[in-house]
Amino acid sequence: MTKVTTGATMSLDGYIADATHGGFEHLFQWYGNGDVEVPTADPDMTWHTSAVSAKHIRDLVERTGALVVGRRLFDMTNGWGGRHPMGVPVVVVTHHVPEGWDREGDSFVFVSDGIEAAIDRAKAIAGDKEVGVNGGTIATQALEAGLLDEVHVDLVPVLLGDGIPFFAGLKIAPVQLEGPTRVVQGNGVTHLAYRVRKQG
Repeated sequence: MTKVTTGATMSLDGYIADATHGGFEHLFQWYGNGDVEVPTADPDMTWHTSAVSAKHIRDLVERTGALVVGRRLFDMTNGWGGRHPMGVPVVVVTHHVPEGWDREGDSFVFVSDGIEAAIDRAKAIAGDKEVGVNGGTIATQALEAGLLDEVHVDLVPVLLGDGIPFFAGLKIAPVQLEGPTRVVQGNGVTHLAYRVRKQG
């Protein structure tokens, strides 16, 4: 059965972006604070991390078969220029297919009938690999629908003070997680994984 996970780089006070959907110069420092080169599917984007974080990224890319993201992130990144840096297909949850894009393509699939349909489509694409779900609103929807199996956190030592939480507006709190099932210390980041405890 395909595992569904969500993951994000998060500040110590629980935010994946600041209140203006920025702050990434603080959150993502660990992608550039090492000497191990980590190429991406974007030839103009190469990360330089610690050896530990490089292995963490490579393992994540290897086990991920598809991603599910919201329309806001798709628009903010301008569709990553046509291909996500992880090099895997992306299912975009949206009300309308953006102008100039096909509903189904090699890089992006647009689903307009809710999070369950988006996860099902991503599972079909991923096959035996994992489906990764973007943090924020989409992760919250997936968790509330009982679709998430694991939560991954790249915890960085910064306090943003305010911003966008990993799970925004969660209506089913508290949600009990199990673990951490993985703790890996990188340079300026701790990579953590938790299992979602199934209800009922």
